[in-house]
Order: sequence, then C-alpha cells, then structure tokens
Amino acid sequence: MRPRLGHLHPDRADPPGRAGPAPAPHVQARGSRPVIKRLPITLAALSVLVVSVFPVYWMVVTAFKPTRDIQADTPQFLPLHPTLEHFQTAVNAEGFVLFWRNSLLVSLGAVLLSLVVALLAAFAVARMRWRGRKAFILMVFIAQMAPWEALLIPMFIIARDTGMLDKLSMLTLIYFMSTLPFTIVTLRGFLAAIPEELEEAAQMDGAGRAAAFRKVVLPLLAPGLMSTSLFGFITAWNEFAFANALIIKNQDDRTLPVWLSSFSNVFGTDWGATMAAATLFMLPVLLIFLILQRRVTSGIIAGAVKG
Repeated sequence: MRPRLGHLHPDRADPPGRAGPAPAPHVQARGSRPVIKRLPITLAALSVLVVSVFPVYWMVVTAFKPTRDIQADTPQFLPLHPTLEHFQTAVNAEGFVLFWRNSLLVSLGAVLLSLVVALLAAFAVARMRWRGRKAFILMVFIAQMAPWEALLIPMFIIARDTGMLDKLSMLTLIYFMSTLPFTIVTLRGFLAAIPEELEEAAQMDGAGRAAAFRKVVLPLLAPGLMSTSLFGFITAWNEFAFANALIIKNQDDRTLPVWLSSFSNVFGTDWGATMAAATLFMLPVLLIFLILQRRVTSGIIAGAVKG
C-alpha cells in the first residue's frame, strides 16, 4: 500500500475537498477562575481581619505615644516619638502587683475547678448510658447559650445573703460556673472521638477502668484540655461586670479589669497609661495562646467535629 504524498511532503497542498489541519483550541490559563471566585471571600476575610486587629494595634501604638501626640488633632498611625513613660506610670500605679495576683488566682482557680468537674461529667455523658442523659446534655447547652450578664442581679443577691460579697472565692465560683458548660461540651466531643476499644484493650491487659482512663485516654485529651483551659482562663481574666459589682468595700480584692478603670477620674482619662496598662493586661493571654496555638486549634476543631 503506497503512502499518501500529502503526509510525506508537507509543503504540497492537500487535494481539493480535503479539510486542512484543525486550528489549535484556545487554552485558558489554569487557576484564573478559582482565583476570581475566591476574590470576594478573600476581601471579606481581609476586612474582618482589619476590623478585628486595628483596635489592638491602635491600643499598642497609643501606649508608646507621648501625651502630646495622643491629644493631637491629626491622628498618627505610627509612634513618631516612642516613649515608655506610660508603661512606667501603669506599673508604678497603686495596686498593680496586688490586682495582678488577684486576677491570676481567680482565673487559675476557676480553670482548675472547671477542668476537674467537666472531665468527670464529659466522661459520664460520652461513655455511660443512664436515665436523664439527654436531658442533662440539653441543660448544658441551654446554660452555655444563656447570657451571664442577665444573672448579675441574682448573683449579687445570693452573694449578699450568704456573706460572700467582697470575696475572691465568690468570683472564682461564678467564673467556674460560666466556663463549665463550654468545657463539658468540648471534652464530651473529644471523648466521643476516642475509640472505646483502646480502653477495652488496656482493661484486657489487666488495667482497671480508672487506670485505663489515666494511661490511655487522658494523654489523648491533652489538646482538648488545653483549648478548654485557655478559653476558661481568657473568660475569667477579662471579666469585668461581676468583679465590679461584687467587690465593693474591699478594694484590695479587685481584679485587673476593674483596676483599669482607675485611670479615669473627674479630671479626665490618662489614655496613654490606660492603653499601656491594657497592653500589659493582654500580654499573658497572648503569649500563652501563641505558645499553644497549634494544640489549641486542633483541640477546638476535634471537640466540635464529633459528639
């Protein structure tokens, strides 16, 4: 069979009636459409980021500005003449170390109580079957959604009638109750994600139920424990309303959020010292979160996926 000349000699024209080679199709740049589709979401995310971060940035910048720049008519987005004068004023203010200690004791006490009680409750809900279990879970969710500010007056009356006004122990109990529902829900989801076969295997090897939980389950709960403890610490550390309403006479039992309001008086507000004190107030939580960021994020996600 003789080969066709058109294939051997590309310079020769094709015979009449035969179509030439098809034009190359138009190739669209890869990834252009996904980028365009993601553009609104990216812009929305950047807008949320700017709105969320700018107040914190402005607080830190103001803390380093001298008073004349803070009170200037034209705002300055960068400290042109940075100073540490406001930080010295905040640290040397009366009661700084005392109120720092009070906030630390109240926050740590509430977190420890919440972890112990919530761990037992979450284990009972996730691993055991008992009458009233669904009703208990429903009550926990309702308590988590309830606005705690609505309980300010009832809590004040209870503290007054029981002689618990002006005491840090009352604040500790309130912060413990406010963080307990979230801790139970998160740890329950985390426990539900851990296979029960791991505990059964440990029990078959001779370990008791408590030993199996302590040696097998508890190490796997570390991210969940970190995320819930950080949430409880932030909640107790930043709380202002109850601390301001329940600590009336004994001013030495005030916490840092209430202490921040002491920079405002009838003569005005020292904004530089207030922003410096707020920056110092923010540092412990920020440092803890940056150190534990990866474990905390995985703990929150894992606790919300199952359960």
